[in-house]
Amino acid sequence: MSAPIDRIETHITVNSPEDEAVELLQRATGLSKQRMKLAMRQGAVWLTRGGNTRRLRRVKRTLRGGDELHLYYDENILAEVPAEPALIEDLGGYSVWQKPYGLRSQGSKWGDHCTVVRWAERHLQPERSAFTVHRLDRAANGLIIVAHSKRMAAAFAELFRERQVEKHYRAMVAGDFSTQPDPLRVDESVEGKEAISEFSHLQVSADGRRSLLDVRIETGRKHQIRRHLAGLGHAVIGDRLYGSGREDAVDLQLTACSLAFQCPVNDQQVEFRLPKEQLPSL
Repeated sequence: MSAPIDRIETHITVNSPEDEAVELLQRATGLSKQRMKLAMRQGAVWLTRGGNTRRLRRVKRTLRGGDELHLYYDENILAEVPAEPALIEDLGGYSVWQKPYGLRSQGSKWGDHCTVVRWAERHLQPERSAFTVHRLDRAANGLIIVAHSKRMAAAFAELFRERQVEKHYRAMVAGDFSTQPDPLRVDESVEGKEAISEFSHLQVSADGRRSLLDVRIETGRKHQIRRHLAGLGHAVIGDRLYGSGREDAVDLQLTACSLAFQCPVNDQQVEFRLPKEQLPSL
């Protein structure tokens, strides 16, 4: 095997229903059964049957001739320990969580054990499937919705698509933002897609080096808030990607603090809001 042991990608065609996934992967990689079982639990093994590809977690899953196994083994990713999210409310069809810094919104082909969706699947009672509804940057923290059926995921997808979810963030940024119009609406595309953010000034530090903002977004593009603020010359404190790099000792000071929408379960207007003490402050 030419690939380094800490990162392996391999694809195997199953020849017989007598074959077992762990043994096939072990023979192909030289890794131990224990490591293969860990990779399966952590979401790094996939099964393609017909036109359908999905994660394979069950060690004893019966295979068929013609199935394809895919292993995306990254030792560093599999060794990560997920930060623990806090359950805000479980509505049965969906749940609302407070995602901490470092926890991902969704997984990749290399695994999904460090995602809020997988955490919900493993820790909610009763256990149920979980689906990504929207994303929150890994470096950010705050409120995030997880759906527990395809129907509920589709309902939320419609709400977000029609911009019927009111999303507010609290951000601490570099510089004195009080010199900007209040509120300041930014309509500047991100990666060729429409992106709209609105920034309202809340407070500025005594030395004028930092400001606290309320942020409302109408669209949810990747790193939208961070890109818009950096473009204005007011990067979010702790932003290692778009900031100056001088605040590396602190986490990204961007928190999803409230979500308001028409609940797909009971058809009532609902709002979820974090308490003030959990928000960035000067």
